[in-house]
Amino acid sequence: MDWQSFMTSRRALLQGTVAGAATLIPGTASAARSSDMAAIRRAVDAGLPASVARIQNWIREPTIAAERHRINEGVAHMSKLARDAGFGKVRAVPTGGVPAVFATLDVGAPKWMGIYFMYDVKQFDPAEWSVPPLEARIVDRPGVGKVIMGRGAVNQKGPEGAFLAALHAFRAAGRKLPVNIALIAEGEEEIASPNFLNAIRDPEVLATMKRCVGVIIPSAGQAPNGNATITLGAKGAVEMEIVSSSQSWGRGPAKDIHSSNFARVDSPAWRLVQALGTLMAPDGHTPAVDGFFEHVRPLTARQKAIIAEGARKASEADAKKALGVQRWIKDETWAQSLERLASQPTINIQGLVGGYTGPGGKTILPHRAVAKVEMRLVPDMTKDDSVAKLKAHLAKRGFADVEVNVTGGYGPTQTPEDSALIRAQQAVLTRAGVSHSVNVRSAGSWPGVVFTGEPLRLPAGQFGIGTGGGAHAPDEYFVIESSNPKVAGLAQQTMAYADLLYEIAARA
Repeated sequence: MDWQSFMTSRRALLQGTVAGAATLIPGTASAARSSDMAAIRRAVDAGLPASVARIQNWIREPTIAAERHRINEGVAHMSKLARDAGFGKVRAVPTGGVPAVFATLDVGAPKWMGIYFMYDVKQFDPAEWSVPPLEARIVDRPGVGKVIMGRGAVNQKGPEGAFLAALHAFRAAGRKLPVNIALIAEGEEEIASPNFLNAIRDPEVLATMKRCVGVIIPSAGQAPNGNATITLGAKGAVEMEIVSSSQSWGRGPAKDIHSSNFARVDSPAWRLVQALGTLMAPDGHTPAVDGFFEHVRPLTARQKAIIAEGARKASEADAKKALGVQRWIKDETWAQSLERLASQPTINIQGLVGGYTGPGGKTILPHRAVAKVEMRLVPDMTKDDSVAKLKAHLAKRGFADVEVNVTGGYGPTQTPEDSALIRAQQAVLTRAGVSHSVNVRSAGSWPGVVFTGEPLRLPAGQFGIGTGGGAHAPDEYFVIESSNPKVAGLAQQTMAYADLLYEIAARA
């Protein structure tokens, strides 16, 4: 992306020389807004080293909800980030689990914009990384550019840092924000948000969020060809452990015993395998839980057209390379794979744990075995209904003793294509000359349903340019200086957030 071209086209637009300017920016003082954006860009450039350092320092403060690791430190650091960015009121919100952080930046503007952050990260094994995962080292990545490498770099501290950089730039440039901002930051996103709805139910949070015109989670999803994605929704997610144990079953050993006894003693590990086998059709990917597809809403003709257009703009080869795969299920076409990705609910085994898993062998018969399982849900499925069906399915087949322990989850989220929030995102990317397509639904999940569902019913989605990779994996990274002219670096990402706030003020 050539940001100078962006500024040139923006000035032309704001001065009325581009057709449709009144439609894109209704009721805006054009010359003043153009001057503001130029001043903000100068502040972004001047503050870039501080913006990079802010992201690095955040990566060095990991909060891991799954391990209850550095919870208090995470709350304190997130609170400080908000105060430093100009939020006047910041407080921790009890949830029954890891606290959320709620902050408001009220500049007296007519409109409020909601921002969702997550401040927790996934676990990591330093032995799998090429650099220490909490060092936040700046690395030259061939074909990509300068990146910050570390756990949480792209998911989501880098994009969130870019948004914070925009707020710092407004203040440094002496420019007033065009909207008020309500920020809600969660500390349990990586364990499927088991308590986040409790934060929204806080009276002050609920009253403020109800005033917002919409909610975004900052993201960085540009493809190598420069195409950005505007996502209308996301699948829901349910995290659980499915456990087979001698204690619950009443059969098998009370503790691990010598494996020779398998000739006469039942195996909880094999029972778990047999129970899991009933959940999936013989094809290995279609859920076989009774009634699982009962409430699945089929894709509309418009949604299928959106997916087809997205397939034309995206690279199948790049996607396969990034995933390390050679074929899609059933050797389907690129477009078919994208339809499946958006429309199909799933039941996935994340991991199997039982008995001995170290080097070599150990001749034991385990007394307990656990499967880490997730479900991904599509409209109109719900968490509670899907879990109930899975439990009933197992009980019907004689596995009532197999425990299903849900650790977190929420339903799918969806925002209308014609909402003001989505139209504002499209306007920003169009003016920036960024090719973009609409994604019906992300196969990944975030708790957007907390905003789009009751009681708020707000439009909500991801927004951001730039790129990164390795989320939940070793060598996670976030691009701060792109060597690809089609992909934004940190400064350009920051400017896109600034522009979005103006656009929201103008049209929402």
